[in-house]
Amino acid sequence: MKTFNLGWLLFVAILLISALPFSQASRSKQHKVKTGVFRSPQIVLGPGSVANKLFSNVDFPRGHIALKSFDAEIIDESGNPIPLYDTYLHHWLVLKFYVRKGLENQDISKLNSSDYISGRNSGICQDGALDQFFGLGSETRKTKTHIPDPYGIEIGNPTKIPSGFVETWGLNVHAIDTRGVEDRMGCTECRCDLYNVTKEENGTPLSPNYDGGLLCCYDGTKCRLKDGFIGIDRTLYLQYTVKWIDMNSLIVPVNVYIFDVSDIWKRSRNSTGINSEHNCQVEYQVESCRATGSANDKCIDAESISLDMPFGGYLVYGVAHQHAGGTGSALYGKDGRSLCSSIPIYGTGEEAGNENGYIVGMSTCYPKPGTKKISKGETLILESNYSSIKQHTGVMGLFYILVAETLA
Repeated sequence: MKTFNLGWLLFVAILLISALPFSQASRSKQHKVKTGVFRSPQIVLGPGSVANKLFSNVDFPRGHIALKSFDAEIIDESGNPIPLYDTYLHHWLVLKFYVRKGLENQDISKLNSSDYISGRNSGICQDGALDQFFGLGSETRKTKTHIPDPYGIEIGNPTKIPSGFVETWGLNVHAIDTRGVEDRMGCTECRCDLYNVTKEENGTPLSPNYDGGLLCCYDGTKCRLKDGFIGIDRTLYLQYTVKWIDMNSLIVPVNVYIFDVSDIWKRSRNSTGINSEHNCQVEYQVESCRATGSANDKCIDAESISLDMPFGGYLVYGVAHQHAGGTGSALYGKDGRSLCSSIPIYGTGEEAGNENGYIVGMSTCYPKPGTKKISKGETLILESNYSSIKQHTGVMGLFYILVAETLA
């Protein structure tokens, strides 16, 4: 009798193993994760100086693959991580371009517009604004970017690359050296008076109401140093780690959407129905609650916006991007149901990744598959909250989500 029971159990086990091609075990075998560690071209910074570089055709995984994560940090020539209070990582962005064959090694900014095409994400902002596939800032070391199985960001699909072009990747790195500056936080918020900037990079005079932001800390500008401070130039790099898997039929592609709480948009009608015209501002200014006469116990600046989702699907991942002063951001669906809430993690020490007073991470959302469905045309509500005890310039209220059109 015992022999019969053991034999029966063995038979059942064999049947179960034979069914594994559609199981998670099979997925794991076929989804062999590959890892690559790369460095950007060098970034040379002196005390107070700013680098905002767009590097073309950077090292990146090639082929028809699915991206699983992208993590990055600023390091020196010896590979040591650089703390935010020495070099503030304002942001890094990963951008896709289709470049005419034979020109892929050229600087993208110097090419004719007919020689390249932006391979932007699926988001709703206007062309040229928030086109990236991945992108973070000071929070990069403690923010999860992993995309759960069986999902991935599909790239390198030969059927989607325009004829006569090749797929390349660009890297935008915006870093501010704050060694020896008068006001570290003021420099990271790009306050115009600290940079002695009155005109945009192209020479256009700044608006009188523009106190700080990206227009005042462009490449080559310098934040005010303390009297008598002398420091050396340093050579730095953005080191980035990419994980990916070869594309196959078991992988469910996700679309990348980025929303901006400062988006100025309107609905309009065209021959094909209702369309949306977006004008993402990317940044905004938080006024002091005392200056505005709205002081209260909390002193919170709460911004919100309603946005129409152009396509439907299932939420796979979500995270917000905020600057110092941020207290959290949330995305809601129809009838106020919560889709994702993302809260900043502030550092409490001195070591890289835990710098006191800086946002060193953002909490992320990984909903149980199929539980967070977004319908095509659904109106979403984005909220972004900042402390308004004091003024904050050049803040951001972005929200990244990954959406799968179908379930696994």
